[in-house]
Amino acid sequence: MTAAKGMDGAAGNGHPEVLFERRGRLGVATLNRPKAVNALTAGMVDLLLRQLTAWAGDDDVATVLVQGAGERGLCAGGDIVAIYRDMLRGGNRTAGFWQAEYRLNSLIARYRKPYVAIMDGLVLGGGVGISAHGSVRVVTERTRMGMPETTIGFAPDVGGTFLLSRAPGEAGTHAALTGAHLGAGDALFLGLADHYVPSPSLPDLAAALEDDSAEDVVERYAEPAPPSRLAGQRDWIDACYASDDAADIVSRLRAWAGPGQEDAREAADTIETKSPTAVKVTLASLRRAASLTLDEALVQEYRAGIRFLAGPDFREGIRAQVVDKDRKPQWKPAALADVLPGQVDRFFEPLDGGELELHPQAQLTPKEADHA
Repeated sequence: MTAAKGMDGAAGNGHPEVLFERRGRLGVATLNRPKAVNALTAGMVDLLLRQLTAWAGDDDVATVLVQGAGERGLCAGGDIVAIYRDMLRGGNRTAGFWQAEYRLNSLIARYRKPYVAIMDGLVLGGGVGISAHGSVRVVTERTRMGMPETTIGFAPDVGGTFLLSRAPGEAGTHAALTGAHLGAGDALFLGLADHYVPSPSLPDLAAALEDDSAEDVVERYAEPAPPSRLAGQRDWIDACYASDDAADIVSRLRAWAGPGQEDAREAADTIETKSPTAVKVTLASLRRAASLTLDEALVQEYRAGIRFLAGPDFREGIRAQVVDKDRKPQWKPAALADVLPGQVDRFFEPLDGGELELHPQAQLTPKEADHA
């Protein structure tokens, strides 16, 4: 989930928020807000949409590479303080931003050229959306990935429910409800990444992409990944999360008596600190997304997002985490048992104010426009 601080595509220091360059047959997009861990803005999304669309129709560009400036990460999500301020004014800018962001996510997923995402460092929320839908997804020993939305009274978006609903067993459910940070091994296990490349090799990998195919380059630099911690916890994760009721999941986690008992109870404790509404909506969204296409899941996430903008918990979660920073959100309702099924169902109902339109004519590549 991300939102905008500005609309002009310029970083606060006057430099472009996204740098684009051609290196041989490689098109390179570098998110350029390193002090903010390259958090996305509306201007950045607009720039990416335009340039990726142009490169898709350029026969001189064979491969696209997306990376983050600085050493801290590809993208840590978005400016949630800006979302908070926008909610106080009605939330219109945030809704408009999501429309563009989800179009970008969809474009990346259907991109007709190799789209190489360097998922080094922090890759959270919206950062997952601009990377994990790509065709060549590279993680490193520094990768820390996650969808931490339930912590701020929101649910995974940017296609996150689509991705996590397809993870092995119930590991995606665990990642979504707890908002856990994931290392390289877990990201690969969940299906959010494809290849492990140590960070010192990244410059050489990028240079090789200028002339060689992405497939050959990745095969050259990829190494065996670290083991996945989640893969070794499948017994209790699959057993405890195999329910469509969030309260039942928490009860199962607390009652688990086999190997991993402490981890299961820690997961229960973590879930109970999150917004009860967000937890229940997230679980329902994951279950629904399992039978949806990515575009259908994005439409569903947009509907839920609009309802979160109008509710109390999203605003309260941001206040507690990053505005007042007291880390003591007052959720309404305060307990999972108090969130009724009908309240959850309303998050997924069609919007009176207009549904998400993912593929307006202006966003299509020339070849796609011919068939639209």
